Amino acid sequence: MKDLQQALAHAAANDVGLTFVDRKERETVWPFEAVQSRALAVSGRLMKLGIQHGERVLLVFGTQIEFFDAFFGCLLAGAVPTPVYPPVRLGRMDEYVDKTARMIELAGARLVLASPRVRRVMGRIAEKANPALGCITLDDLPSAPPDSRPVTPDDLALVQFSSGTTVDPKPVALTHRALIAQGSILRDRIRETGTGHEAGCSWLPLYHDMGLIGCLMPAMLLPGDLTLMGPELFISKPALWLRAISRSRATVCPAPNFAYALCVERIRDDEMEGVDLSSWRMALNGAEPVAPEVLRAFTERFAQWGLKPEALTPVYGLSEASLAVSFAPTEQPFTTQRFDGVEQVSVGQPLPGFEVEIRDGVIWTRGPSLMKEYLGKPELTAKALVDGWLNTGDLGFFHEGELYVTGRQKDVLILNGRNHAPHPVEQAADHVEHVRRGCSAAVSWRPEGEASESLVLFVERIQDRRPDPDAVARMVLERTGLRCGQVVIVDPGTLPRTSSGKLRRGEALRRWLNGELAPPDEVTLLHVAGIFARSAAAYFRSR
Repeated sequence: MKDLQQALAHAAANDVGLTFVDRKERETVWPFEAVQSRALAVSGRLMKLGIQHGERVLLVFGTQIEFFDAFFGCLLAGAVPTPVYPPVRLGRMDEYVDKTARMIELAGARLVLASPRVRRVMGRIAEKANPALGCITLDDLPSAPPDSRPVTPDDLALVQFSSGTTVDPKPVALTHRALIAQGSILRDRIRETGTGHEAGCSWLPLYHDMGLIGCLMPAMLLPGDLTLMGPELFISKPALWLRAISRSRATVCPAPNFAYALCVERIRDDEMEGVDLSSWRMALNGAEPVAPEVLRAFTERFAQWGLKPEALTPVYGLSEASLAVSFAPTEQPFTTQRFDGVEQVSVGQPLPGFEVEIRDGVIWTRGPSLMKEYLGKPELTAKALVDGWLNTGDLGFFHEGELYVTGRQKDVLILNGRNHAPHPVEQAADHVEHVRRGCSAAVSWRPEGEASESLVLFVERIQDRRPDPDAVARMVLERTGLRCGQVVIVDPGTLPRTSSGKLRRGEALRRWLNGELAPPDEVTLLHVAGIFARSAAAYFRSR
């Protein structure tokens, strides 16, 4: 297969498809044959609207069949889908408007397609960004017969916004060739230890590379069934994910580290009645630093329901590589080592076709699925891509032939002239009572007039409880040997995050120094009504 149109046709020719799970665990099945048919109908209507080959279309949908109508409809029309996150925190609506308008500008999108629910709050964005063909729903597209345009392997297939933990999200331009290469690598890795029946199950958002590329591409290329639920369902009731894995007999299910921790903390025994996790062969853990204690706790917690220790598989990747770069072995339990007193998790060896080098502590890689460019950003592209190698911006090292990732280059803590990763500090805070797990941000900062940097740790409290700052500082000292200059306790939801949920440490420090580090606005019925009213008014002004 050379492009995603062929990949969709391959999946459609086999008896596999997408299954959507709702809050009541009701399932709706869409065979890939039906997915292809619906997409061809959307493709013809996009072409009738005036979408041309290579033009970008911003997609703002939840986890629903309409996302795939729009996604594959764009691909069949020769256009370039650009998924972004829908509004999930009404208390941060002004911030969402600014960010989404900026992403429309960065992608050069001529059209925004949104679900009807989301469209109701998109008016201000449409007015601010003013895409040439507007902000509409699938139902607003003009009538036209099904149609498609041919593509080549080197055409753009996707613009995927990077996580943007330290700067604005960057538009990562990925070709059909790169996505097919990445999907083929993942497919082959799955088949290596496969049983003949391969199925995935994911709650990850479809605008994120791990949810879209990491789950959809292997499903089309194997081909195999893919069960999906919205991230909001997992967050509210994590047991839904494990129950869906059991029902579908899923073998490959990825998630970030925090998700495994949430399962340990929130899932009750009675919610696991009848669950069998013995089919789960690859519990991939990536997208954020992997905590060894979380892997151990998850393995121990769910062993009685058939989870195998070797299923827990730490991985490393990034948007600019179309996702995966290295995998830990899938036939043995994960590996850890202690370096300078801190336990680190191995993310294994580079995947076939990839090479990894460490240059001055920074991870560089090259392989068959690297991005073409940062769209419209030649200077940024030139800094990231050098002689076929990608500067990941991540810090790491090799030990006994395996890769260890220690964090982002720009997030490093500089204390007393030495570099430290922020993650051990943040993970230490998780062990203090009344701290929201996974919701702490460590930064180094040199106060004016001081000779050296100080460690500042921002910690979100759980609802209606407040952790003791001194207890947090003691725990950090005990576990890392670092002294906190200041522990700042903040309300739930205060710390800024990327669209994929990663903490923006530098932005947290900036807001704190400027007196702007505050929780989201309280969402009341009047507040929601105001959002809809302003959006509707802006929508009519933009038409």
